Amino acid sequence: MQIIDVWAQSTTERMAQSSWLATLNRWTAKGEQRPGTTPEETIEAMDEAGVDLTLLSAWYGPAGPLITNEEVAAQIDTAPMRFRGLASADISRPMEAVREIRKWVDGKRFVGVRVVPWLWDLPPNDRRYYPIYAACVELDVPFCTQIGHTGPLLRSETGRPIPYLEDVLLDFPELKVVGGHVGFPWVNELVSLTVKFPNFYIDTSAYALHRLPPDFIAYMKGIGKKRVMFGTNWPMIEPAKCLEGLEGLDLTEEHKEDFLSGIAKKVFKL
Repeated sequence: MQIIDVWAQSTTERMAQSSWLATLNRWTAKGEQRPGTTPEETIEAMDEAGVDLTLLSAWYGPAGPLITNEEVAAQIDTAPMRFRGLASADISRPMEAVREIRKWVDGKRFVGVRVVPWLWDLPPNDRRYYPIYAACVELDVPFCTQIGHTGPLLRSETGRPIPYLEDVLLDFPELKVVGGHVGFPWVNELVSLTVKFPNFYIDTSAYALHRLPPDFIAYMKGIGKKRVMFGTNWPMIEPAKCLEGLEGLDLTEEHKEDFLSGIAKKVFKL
């Protein structure tokens, strides 16, 4: 059965030196910071867990790019059958951001866009995101973001689904939105958005499967059955560790295939 990881990054040394990453390392019991990760290390971790394809993210924030789109493109070049990219951009410069997205996102190598709201301290209904959403609709690719509480010592409010993502989904009914990191503690809001919006999806990145919140497991096996896909947040969590507890979820074979790869293939047109 194929496995696709929809949230990972091959971290640069710039990103590894971010002050907020130290708090995230404590959260994930990583201990000391390390000088980034290489594509080769990523492939090794994928092989250990049986992951076939990984989506690598660019990271742009108000202090500048932590992983540029150029760097992600170079990472893809090292293993073009194993990697795809998610582009990002500086949302404080709207037209430059749109040009950057159009430059890189081709639906083949770069298959979507990701912006992390807590890094900007701006919820996704802020006007600075809206040109990015229009570009995603035009290119017919998903917009990926983070939902739920924030691991680093930064505000979690930007990850609350209602009203912030709800506003976006109302304003852009054609936009596919993928919310990463489960959305805890606002799981009931995921239920509401799933009922209301057919283009709203979730991934389980940042959680080992045996540590998913019980309410989220109930959502995943119920109304979210066709909306939840697998992600890791590598290198913060290893793919093999994330897959621990897969059998304990007691999914049918069809649901397991949808979760591990089927929904990702549909959403990202892989």
